[in-house]
Amino acid sequence: MPTTQSDTATTTSGTARRLPKSLCTHTPPCPAADAPDREAAHVVARHPEQGWSLLCNAVLLFEDTGELLPDGRIIAPHRPLATAA
Repeated sequence: MPTTQSDTATTTSGTARRLPKSLCTHTPPCPAADAPDREAAHVVARHPEQGWSLLCNAVLLFEDTGELLPDGRIIAPHRPLATAA
């Protein structure tokens, strides 16, 4: 299978390495990054001071509810709209 841009990352030494499809090592496994319930994955790194968390399915979840998927796709923030009283 050919390597795509989304499957590799360049290290500081300039060599490419394969990224895991998921950081999930527990059972049952978390939803995949392209699944509708991807936000239900476990948090493996939390950085509230920077406003993001890394989920074990390799999704970056931002505090504004935006997401960056492992293949580079962006999911716009989707907070519920405030309702008028």
